[in-house]
Amino acid sequence: MLQWFETAPRRILALISVACVAMLAFGLYLQHVVGLEPCPMCIVQRYALILVAIFTGLASLRGQKGWWMSFGVLALLSSGFGAFVAARQSWLQWYPPEFATCGRDFYGMIEHYSFSRSIPMIFQGSGDCAAIDWTLLGGSIANWSFVAFAAFTIVLLLTLLQARKK
Repeated sequence: MLQWFETAPRRILALISVACVAMLAFGLYLQHVVGLEPCPMCIVQRYALILVAIFTGLASLRGQKGWWMSFGVLALLSSGFGAFVAARQSWLQWYPPEFATCGRDFYGMIEHYSFSRSIPMIFQGSGDCAAIDWTLLGGSIANWSFVAFAAFTIVLLLTLLQARKK
């Protein structure tokens, strides 16, 4: 199995990039079709997914070892950060604090702030980071996000270590 990491690193990086884009598309589906509002930690995880997708996509474009390894390391760092944020949100969901909200709703922002201040706040997300609005097989979005980021981190680490040995 480790031979696959050695012989096809650019394919692995491309697959991770495609998986990140698919996860982002699913998150947008949940937001715009299902009606779930992302919390600030969800938005940060989206940024981490975007970075992993960009870095792995760029890494898979060229065959030069230094090129794809450099972007692979950046993707590894972004994936590790995403796993940390997802783990923290999962922790908050399992052990919710008494008074926790991560942001305001859009109407509350418009009522209390000017429109020019409200627009940037929209991109910060709304909702409670400890709330579980959707589950799949008993896991929340944050739980599944952690699993994906952890898998990306492990696969990236194995790919980079195999390439370094070579």
